Amino acid sequence: MTQNNTDAALGYEAARDELVEVVRKLEAGGLSLEDSLALWERGETLAKVCEKHLAGARDRVEQALATVDNAEPNG
Repeated sequence: MTQNNTDAALGYEAARDELVEVVRKLEAGGLSLEDSLALWERGETLAKVCEKHLAGARDRVEQALATVDNAEPNG
């Protein structure tokens, strides 16, 4: 499936923006059950992409902080 490859390359901002649009459509209602389920599944995928990006950013911040802490003179 090419969708997974596309999702893996999706940046945080693009995934977040698409997720916002998915939520907006779901909240607006008026969709068939099939369309609602498809949007829900897409939203779950996008949420996982966002979480992956946030986890990576969190790891980078923690590594940067550890580097700064290790570089400070002791006492």
